[in-house]
Amino acid sequence: KWTMDYETQFRKVDPDWYLEEMFIKGDADMTILSTQVLMDFYHTGFTNADRNAQMRARAPERIISLGGVDPRMPNALEEVERQIKECGVLGFKWYTAEWRGQSRGWSANDPMVFPLYEKCIELGIKNMHFHKGPAVEPLSLSKFDVRDIDEPAWLYPELNFIIDHVGLPRLDDFCWIATRCPNVYGSLAVANMFVHNNPRHFAEIMANLLFWIGPDRIIWGTDFPIWYPHWLLDDFMAFQLPDDLKQEYGVDLTDEIKHKIIGSNAARLYNIDIESKLKSLENDEIAQRKHAYAASQPPQATDTGVAGSVSR
Repeated sequence: KWTMDYETQFRKVDPDWYLEEMFIKGDADMTILSTQVLMDFYHTGFTNADRNAQMRARAPERIISLGGVDPRMPNALEEVERQIKECGVLGFKWYTAEWRGQSRGWSANDPMVFPLYEKCIELGIKNMHFHKGPAVEPLSLSKFDVRDIDEPAWLYPELNFIIDHVGLPRLDDFCWIATRCPNVYGSLAVANMFVHNNPRHFAEIMANLLFWIGPDRIIWGTDFPIWYPHWLLDDFMAFQLPDDLKQEYGVDLTDEIKHKIIGSNAARLYNIDIESKLKSLENDEIAQRKHAYAASQPPQATDTGVAGSVSR
């Protein structure tokens, strides 16, 4: 059941509402704010770097903002540079099923994109996030195929390629590519919702990821505000791999690994020292509001024990 006001909370997210839901009521200390351009469907994009910069200005020590560019734009190279210099983006979100006129998508290994990667390297930006997973109509699932990632990952070892949704439903392809390319990471956005409605499927996803790429290249993601991050995090922290999968794959999902996934792996990608960052945040305005909110709530039966989580 859809419980949010679509017009005000999904399409036109209010900054105060976002900060309250993510930080005040939620468990996140930091968040990675994504960009989806989709200019053929939205006049100024579904989300864009300029609006993200305005959001980031509300909590600059807590929000990492990603840029977004369609490489088929005639000014794509200039726009990459502008977003880095003017909007303060620290990475880019690429959406390969993006429509543009008669074109119904592009590929990460198309040579037209290479100058954009090189501009990012030149300007010190290393993290390339790619949507490689479920498609929403009318976008084509085939244009989100993860198999275009291995070539740029090999050509540009200076860059990190973070694959949102771990390539689902093409998990095998993602795992084979990530095994070959040590600069390829997987983000659990969308995949982690199965922890609630199909925990066996989620267990198989996690067992495969831990077996193929290990615990240090898996990062958290929420797809908020499509759904709320709170229950995802609670369910994930309580989740245990079934014994048969532990034995079959030779892996486990320990509390230590969970904390890597929800925070420290992404912190490493963005050069964040968690201890010093938490120290700097412990008495900022959001922390004070969070303490006041917590004091006004009835005691909780459980506690996720999360510290330093970096959500997306």
